[in-house]
Amino acid sequence: MTEDEKYMHLALEEAQKAFRQDEVPVGCVVVCNNRIVGRGHNLTEQLGDVTAHAEMQALTAAAQTLGGKYLDECTLYVTLEPCVMCAGALNWAQLGRLVYGADDPKRGFSRVQPAILHPKTQVVKNVLAEECGDLVRRFFLLKR
Repeated sequence: MTEDEKYMHLALEEAQKAFRQDEVPVGCVVVCNNRIVGRGHNLTEQLGDVTAHAEMQALTAAAQTLGGKYLDECTLYVTLEPCVMCAGALNWAQLGRLVYGADDPKRGFSRVQPAILHPKTQVVKNVLAEECGDLVRRFFLLKR
């Protein structure tokens, strides 16, 4: 198992928490120097807040843990491609590296604004894409 797969499994654990709470199952972890400094999963329904995405929760936790808003030495692992709002926040945080699982063909940032990330942010996609995508598909099948 690669390092990226290891941390994506932890992001999937966060997504499972969201699934159990009847939230869109997206999970996220932020890693800095091989240490998890932030975690999050979608809380939009629970908080009644459209900005309470997994990435936003994890970014806030990471900034608090590290004592600063810039995450240029961090990697954010998220199970679903970030939306434009979250990608914008990743830009402001000057994230060093973004690793995501499944593509989001409807709301993913790369469909709407592929250049929104900070120019130095490295992107790795499709890590455990099947597992990540299956969880989201299962959630929406239950809703229909």
